[in-house]
Amino acid sequence: MTTLLPIIRKNYQAPIWRMEIDNSTQTLFLEVRDHANKQVSFSALSLQTGEVYFENLTTPERWLTGIEAVYNCVLLLHNYQSETGPVHKGLTAIEGTSAQNLWSNFTLAFDQLSVNGPIVYNSQLQPKRLTLIDIKTGNTIRPYEPVLDQSLYNQISSPEMLPADQIDDKFLPQQPYANVVHYISYNSFRIVSLHTLLQEQLIQHLYIFDDSGLQLYHDLLNTAITKLQPEAFVLHNNQLIYLKDRSAVIVLNL
Repeated sequence: MTTLLPIIRKNYQAPIWRMEIDNSTQTLFLEVRDHANKQVSFSALSLQTGEVYFENLTTPERWLTGIEAVYNCVLLLHNYQSETGPVHKGLTAIEGTSAQNLWSNFTLAFDQLSVNGPIVYNSQLQPKRLTLIDIKTGNTIRPYEPVLDQSLYNQISSPEMLPADQIDDKFLPQQPYANVVHYISYNSFRIVSLHTLLQEQLIQHLYIFDDSGLQLYHDLLNTAITKLQPEAFVLHNNQLIYLKDRSAVIVLNL
């Protein structure tokens, strides 16, 4: 029987708000937001070895900052224009294994991530002019060219949300609350996340089965919650990545 054991199980002191993966180096970047203390921190881990490159990295802007994108093992951070709005402004680049601050530019704003690197614009100029920059230096390479600078595919697969009656019963060990499940078929694995109701509180489960219906893995993602949780897990390069109780990241090789 296949034995599934996490290669990464990392706990944090506050909720993990966002995850990004650098495909070129198989590095997982995390944004951790401590709402009680209004402090954001960042971490980087190797998806190949589980090594922690850095953690608890903070910036001079304690709260109004977050992950914008990752590319070529560089973490690109943004600031917020104001505490009351979603508009991003300013960019800071952090080297992904050393946590070295490579550059900052507080007039640039991010537009999209292309196969050639970040596409940005000067937020102080109108009309908006898009340019391709070197993520390691922040220098302009050339104007944005849509044909050349196509969007970068992140190689992440997400489960479908399906009615329970569309799933074979052998992959449903419990009756799902609200009759919905998150489901994905991957090679010989069938991965299911569902909610159950216990004493008027919801519990979110994660199950992995083989194609015969044999249960290979089970974990509780969230307990004592009051509403259905969104997407429970993602797949990336033969790995399953999920959050437990919002503050732990767990990675399994499939």
